[in-house]
Amino acid sequence: MLEADKVFAGSIPENYDRYMVPLIFAPFAADLARRAAALMPIDILEIAAGTGAVTRELAPRLLPAANYVVTDLNQPMLDFAASQQAPDRRIKWQQVDAQTLPFENAVFDLVFCQFGAMFFNDRLSAYREAKRVLKPGGHYLFNVWDRIEENHFADDVTNALARLFPDDPPRFMARTPHGYHDTALIRRELEEAGFSRVTIETVTAQSRASSPRIPAMAYCQGTVLRTEIEARAPGRLDTATDCAAAAIEKRHGGGAVAAKIQAHVILAAV
Repeated sequence: MLEADKVFAGSIPENYDRYMVPLIFAPFAADLARRAAALMPIDILEIAAGTGAVTRELAPRLLPAANYVVTDLNQPMLDFAASQQAPDRRIKWQQVDAQTLPFENAVFDLVFCQFGAMFFNDRLSAYREAKRVLKPGGHYLFNVWDRIEENHFADDVTNALARLFPDDPPRFMARTPHGYHDTALIRRELEEAGFSRVTIETVTAQSRASSPRIPAMAYCQGTVLRTEIEARAPGRLDTATDCAAAAIEKRHGGGAVAAKIQAHVILAAV
């Protein structure tokens, strides 16, 4: 992963929430929120909350006595998430690096994270920090994307941009969001960090959009792919988006489109 892969700024947070969340994150946000709520936690820490897709799903499911700390490394993403959340005295917003959590030992029942572990520079440190702040009997719940070939729109866009920029293909999606899918490695790292009873479930869903243009916009303008495209060809963002849309249309049709998305859901106990 490159340092630039973690910079979600400018118009990216708004486009991310407008396009990416309904396209690929919403089904898994509902799934993760259901799993989190079933653990009946009181003190909850969300890491890498992004624009708040899971926050919005989970908050209504929590007990009235809950204390819910929502964090992200990127202040622009966190600001956008807070702006989309209804006022809730149980929720506290805080910019936090998952690898150096600013909390005391053993203070949370649940630490969870939707599609954030792939962005940790030092996952072992992040996992050890999660374990440190969990109470005895607490849980660490998170998900990661499976390999890019199992996530068809992401694969389509990445391949289209590789044809457009053959000398320097933008590889953000394959490199980072889909770069941490080895379940044996995930299990080994969690166990090395001190977690026990690690369970991993692979979950498949459908990504749907009203036209091929929507996923093209989502990936090219609502992720760090935008930064990679603009670095290679200033002023050609729309051209790149058109190229991605054409590739999606060729594979999935010109009207409403649907494609496979797949992720791993991990639950580890202290």
